Amino acid sequence: MSGHKIINIGSPGDPFQETLSQELGISKILSQILFNRGIRSLLEAQKFLKTNLDQLLDPFLFKDMAVAVELIRKACRNKDKVMIFGDYDVDGITSVAVLKNTLSGLGLEAEYYLPHRVKEGYGLTRNIASVAIEKKIKLLITVDCGISSFEQVKELREAGIEVIITDHHEPSTDQLPSASAIINPKVKNSGYPFRDLAGVGVAYKLSQALAKDNLAEELDLVCLGTIADVVGLVNENRVIAKFGLEQLSRTKRPGLQALIQSSRIKDKVISSTFVSYILAPRINASGRMDTSETSLKLLLSQDRLEADEIAASIESHNRQRQKIEAKILDEALALIDKEVNFKEHKIIVVAAEDWHHGVLGIVASKLADRFYRPTILISLGREMCKGSGRSIKNFHLFHALVECGEFLQGFGGHSHAVGLQIYQKNISDFRKKINQLASQQLKIEDLLPSLDIDMELKLEDISSELVRELSLLAPFGSGNPEPLFFTRGLQIKGQPQVLSRDTLKFWVSDGAITFAAIGFGMGSFRDSLISANSVDLVYNPQIDTWVGDDAVILGVKDIFFK
Repeated sequence: MSGHKIINIGSPGDPFQETLSQELGISKILSQILFNRGIRSLLEAQKFLKTNLDQLLDPFLFKDMAVAVELIRKACRNKDKVMIFGDYDVDGITSVAVLKNTLSGLGLEAEYYLPHRVKEGYGLTRNIASVAIEKKIKLLITVDCGISSFEQVKELREAGIEVIITDHHEPSTDQLPSASAIINPKVKNSGYPFRDLAGVGVAYKLSQALAKDNLAEELDLVCLGTIADVVGLVNENRVIAKFGLEQLSRTKRPGLQALIQSSRIKDKVISSTFVSYILAPRINASGRMDTSETSLKLLLSQDRLEADEIAASIESHNRQRQKIEAKILDEALALIDKEVNFKEHKIIVVAAEDWHHGVLGIVASKLADRFYRPTILISLGREMCKGSGRSIKNFHLFHALVECGEFLQGFGGHSHAVGLQIYQKNISDFRKKINQLASQQLKIEDLLPSLDIDMELKLEDISSELVRELSLLAPFGSGNPEPLFFTRGLQIKGQPQVLSRDTLKFWVSDGAITFAAIGFGMGSFRDSLISANSVDLVYNPQIDTWVGDDAVILGVKDIFFK
């Protein structure tokens, strides 16, 4: 669709691709995709194509896992009061649910605390020590947070409260909080060989260690948080996502059943796309608009009537979220048009009053996609302001915030998603400093979106058998994208149609073979298709379930006109 885009097409011909094809009895197309995904041995390929639960790693590889397990078992023996402190997003909510379920199985009914996204913000709240003391808590376990909560952990320990931190966020320094045990794969010398678990993945490892079991029945919750947090679906995350999605499609949890029904995807096989674009936004919506406890109660509910009521409330929150998000997007676009000079500004930083904190991250993500620039949106307060940022492929936004720490009151996050607090008087200096960093680190080509295409194909290469073979690569997501193919010089057959929701449907031919093609959100390209002499197409072949089990349709990702 855009001429200003870098196209990277995988190069066929490596001898190992031929070896993969012959030894595993797979097509050369599939063998090249595996090669493109970084697979360089037969064993790696076999494990990728035949993922099983035995590939889950030993939770006791975490250096502090034995200490954490003993602290929890001691609390069980002494009947001590335990609190789970989580985060307000899907990753945090599912983390609390998984660990609470596990502790209940041990006979320990833990309390939980989810901070309010707008009123309290991310991480251990400032008054958590007084809250824990008042509730007579003896052990506090964090999930999806805590690695940067130095003062709060110190206060808890001084009050005689044991603290177990389970987190997956990058530590901002080599120094760590004075917790009784820290389970975080990103901590130096954690002992764990896979560093990219989601927060719920880390909570799941603790649960596995406690239960001495794989807890496969919890994987529906674990995969929800894992996919929602956009961690790479490789290695252990791939195992979690694959078996979790299967568990999710047949879940017996009343809350998830109610959510799936209210989302109008009942009786469908739940894919990672359904989680990312349908289920996760709804689970997040309650925390963005009100309190995340609503979604947690849904996931913990044992009563279908109660679950249906909560799901209806969440659906209402989601519609409200969509309206607020659209309003902020329009206002942010107007500010960018007025304030941002793209020749000078490699990072977009805009701020306004009355922007709802709960949706800033979503809007920042949309703007980062649209302009292909790291984007930070800040909601102005009288003095203290809150912001969210999203980044692009080649810019580590969290590291940039570390470099700009002198202007910030607090921050946290990952390479591609961050949250921050800043005084209004510091925003201008912060904007200047972070753009200076970006100018040093980003090249012009880094600011051009790129398409990584697996292979160039002819239409004769495409079949329903190929689509079924490609399904062995699922689940798709970050780190394991859907395969993309490229075909040149196709003619448009018949009259392109614009269907509901701006969906473009048309037919392409190489003169011998014709396929239907469909592009979501591409209705505006109908006239260009009609007048084009020919097109080059980027697509993902799919089974067209509307027509028949064996009919193939091309899911269009990009169109280049000639």
